[in-house]
Amino acid sequence: MWPGFVRDLQAMLAGMDPVCDQRPYRFLALPPEDAGADWIDDPFAVIREEEGVTFVVPSDVEGVGEGHFARITLQVQSSLEGVGLTASVATGLATEGIACNVIAAYHHDHLFVPWDRREEAMEVLQKLSDDVRR
Repeated sequence: MWPGFVRDLQAMLAGMDPVCDQRPYRFLALPPEDAGADWIDDPFAVIREEEGVTFVVPSDVEGVGEGHFARITLQVQSSLEGVGLTASVATGLATEGIACNVIAAYHHDHLFVPWDRREEAMEVLQKLSDDVRR
């Protein structure tokens, strides 16, 4: 584990410091044979599954995709072996009826919430963090 990565749930929640990207994103699904999709310039994420390839791209990229989502990045550098961050965040958002798709990367967790609920999501996340710090 790299120095500075947080494993303790309370510390992860306290240090979330969520930041909302100003651009909307969407999810594009392509069949496996289109996995190269070189027409997609600089996707945020590429996820390869047996059924096809998912690209997470800014909403202005053309193609058939779903939704407009806000990308909220949790600034805490949570350990990949940390337990409970995703569950706590998802539960907090679910309590308010806010859908959340999580992509956990090496350094940060990225939450994709409906674009029109991004401000509410930020409030929920900030409250979760504030409650732990009290």
